[in-house]
Amino acid sequence: MLRSLSVVGSLTLLSRILGFVRDIVIATLFGATAGADAFLVAFKIPNFMRRLFAEGAFSQAFVPVLSEYKNNSPEKVQSLIDHVAGTLGFILIILTVLGIVFAPYLIMLFAPGFVDEPHKYQLAVDMLRITFPYLLFVSLTAFAAGILNSYDHFSSPAFSPVILNLCMIAAALGFSQYFQEPILALAWSVLISGILQFVFQLPFLSKLHLMPVPRLKKEQDEGVKKILNLMLPVLFSVSVGQISLLISTLMASFLVTGSIAWLYYADRLLEFPIGVFGVALATVVLPRLSGLAARNAQEDYNKTLDWSLKWVFLVGVPSTLGLIFLSKPIFVTLFYRGQFGLNDVEMSAQALMAYSIGLLGFVLIKILASGFFARQDTKTPTKVAFISIVSNIVLNFVLIWSLKHVGLALATALAAILNAGLLYFYLRKQNAFQPLKGWGLFLGRITIASVVMIALLIWFVPVLENWLQWGSGMRFLQLGIWVCSAMIVYFFMLWISGLRFKTLLRP
Repeated sequence: MLRSLSVVGSLTLLSRILGFVRDIVIATLFGATAGADAFLVAFKIPNFMRRLFAEGAFSQAFVPVLSEYKNNSPEKVQSLIDHVAGTLGFILIILTVLGIVFAPYLIMLFAPGFVDEPHKYQLAVDMLRITFPYLLFVSLTAFAAGILNSYDHFSSPAFSPVILNLCMIAAALGFSQYFQEPILALAWSVLISGILQFVFQLPFLSKLHLMPVPRLKKEQDEGVKKILNLMLPVLFSVSVGQISLLISTLMASFLVTGSIAWLYYADRLLEFPIGVFGVALATVVLPRLSGLAARNAQEDYNKTLDWSLKWVFLVGVPSTLGLIFLSKPIFVTLFYRGQFGLNDVEMSAQALMAYSIGLLGFVLIKILASGFFARQDTKTPTKVAFISIVSNIVLNFVLIWSLKHVGLALATALAAILNAGLLYFYLRKQNAFQPLKGWGLFLGRITIASVVMIALLIWFVPVLENWLQWGSGMRFLQLGIWVCSAMIVYFFMLWISGLRFKTLLRP
């Protein structure tokens, strides 16, 4: 399983690096302007629905059911895949048409502050009509990925996001000058990338002899019915982080221009450790847990979940501290150029520090929720998600007055921590998980290593004025030196304190 994790993590790392290149290009060309705000909303809406509907609810419901069907004949597995493809495709086409038709109302709903700025509002509507069909193709990509992951084929699904980043970089650099509104090139690149991502998966499905042939029945197939029943509560629970971010976007639309962009760039940096490690770990763990739950292998299920949580803390804690204590150097290095000024650096860095408080919560949600979904329990995560989102909304209203966009980021972080804590509480309450011995010593070692790492970053990292005076090359060199130094110190202190990583190689 660690090998699969390394494959997914490596390809996700490549995608995140290209994502940073993409964001650097966008920040340089478009900055934190009205056009950038409009595009980010138009991109966020279908992207949010993708995470909520496709990679979220659908994948978490589909993979456990497919794992269960794998014990049957190949014909029955193919029948399930065909009927899921037909039902999913039908629903997605209807959603896409509705999204295009009602784009003006969706912008009013998700960015009501745009209504008072006609140009920004109309630009957002036009771009949403271009980007919304992305939901159709990227959801079909998630369907293909669910099949491939269930058969331990992780590489091609993990490579798909690379296609999105390459398309957006090419559009920004090579085609934006051909549009009256240059930012429109990014909207078209999103749609094109969705088509390419789906087509990319097809040869791998064909190689496994699992190419879907969409079918629709008057009476739903039993497997499809089971997936839909599992999906309904998961729609709300699995993407609570994304719902929280959309709530933040909605409220940020009432703040000064640039607030949405500052939150977006901070979120993108937060997504780096979440995507490279958290999503990769959840992608690999869910099929494993689902198979163990289907065979009622509780001891191995418990060991796998315990192993996953140890890795979350091992990687998540230093990632959190690194983002907090290096937030300004990171933004200066990556984005301080072109239309992205010093004020944008300050505002984005503040949002990143607030978001980072919840990083462990965001990653833990993915693993702990997988523990429920693998057992086909979708009601508990739904209840927890409802509590979390209500808390997030309340915190947004409380914190936005004094902290502005930083308050929105902090509210999202605190809600994620609450969500993770409640998921853990219910796993224990249901006797679905029992931590193995050694957690106290393990967390003690991480604490010691973290304190030493913080001391290094506080005492030795150059002050912001130096970073502003350096050129891009020196900034990247310095950032690389301090990131690597922090990692070396952290893991060396873990080794000194007695942690041996060979004990964590497998559940």
